[in-house]
This record gives sequence, structure tokens and C-alpha cells, in this order.
Amino acid sequence: MSVRQSLLAILDQGPCYGYQLRSEFDRRTGSTWPLNVGQIYNTLERLERDGLVRRGDPDDAGHVFWEITDAGRSEVTAWLSSAVARTGGTRDELAIKLAVAATLPGVDVTAVIQTQRQATLAQLQELHRTSYAGPAPDSPEELAWSLVVDSMIFQAEAEARWLDHTEQRLRVHPQHALELELSTERPRRGRPAKSRS
Repeated sequence: MSVRQSLLAILDQGPCYGYQLRSEFDRRTGSTWPLNVGQIYNTLERLERDGLVRRGDPDDAGHVFWEITDAGRSEVTAWLSSAVARTGGTRDELAIKLAVAATLPGVDVTAVIQTQRQATLAQLQELHRTSYAGPAPDSPEELAWSLVVDSMIFQAEAEARWLDHTEQRLRVHPQHALELELSTERPRRGRPAKSRS
């Protein structure tokens, strides 16, 4: 999730101060991705360093308004018109956990999958029970909230399907084929060589 580009896109609508940016971000994401104000100010300072925003003078209440520059507008346009790049490798903790568990002697991977499945299904039920708590149904804020929640529901459903798929794949392999003993080969120093695709 790009906080940087999101804040720039909000600033493209007009100058804002830090707490106002936090509030606007919450309105546009259904408050499903909590941001603290410190993170916002750190991001604003980096954006200023990069020439994408500029800091205004404080108003009578002491609020420092930030405004987007032309370079910032160009970055927003590029962000909104490009696809989100999904990395080729995975850093998904669950995928790594199951891959490691499947190769450890004496680990009941089915139990690991069952524990995760229960948590995933509980999260899915909770997401289906959530309802918009904002002041106005059928508002832009409600739409933003529902888009994020729908995404979370689809991700949880996909995770449940992947767990089913993983369990089926593991059933096909005899237990001894999965277990990896510690290698006696001494690793070389430095980074591992990249595999060719």
C-alpha cells in the first residue's frame, strides 16, 4: 500500500495539514488502514525533500498546510495510470510458514493448516458481519469502505481456497518425501546466486 502516493493524490485536491490528511485518508479507505500522524509527517518531509510537495506558512491556529507541486501532480498521474506491480517472489508469512513446516521432520502440517483455516474462516465471518458505521449510507465514504472490505473478503476467501489446495497437495506426497534433513554442505559466503527463469 503506498501511503506516499495516496497522500499526494489527496493533496492534489487541495492543500491540507497533517491531521486533515489523516482524516481524508481514513475517509477514502474506510479507516481500514490505520495511519498515525507521525507516519504522515515523516512521509510529508520525504515528499518535500523529493520536491513533490511544499510546506506553507502556519495559519492562525498553527496548522501548517502542505501543497502539491507540479512534479507531485505528475507522480499522482503516473501512479493512478499504472498497474500495481506484484512482486515475483513471496514474502507472505503464511506461505513461508507452511513451506518450512512441510519440510520439518515430525511436524503435523495438517494441524498447522487446520489452525490457520479456523483463523481465516473466523476472519471471513467477521468481515461478512461488519457493516458501515459512518453517518451516511450510500455516501462516497461508504463506497470507499465497502471497496476495502470487499478486497479483504476476497483475500480471505482466496486464502481459504489456497489452504484447501495446499492440504490436497500434501496428501499426495509420502511423509518421507517432504522432510528435509539439515544439509552437511557448507554454504558459500555472500548472497545466493539468482536462479534463471
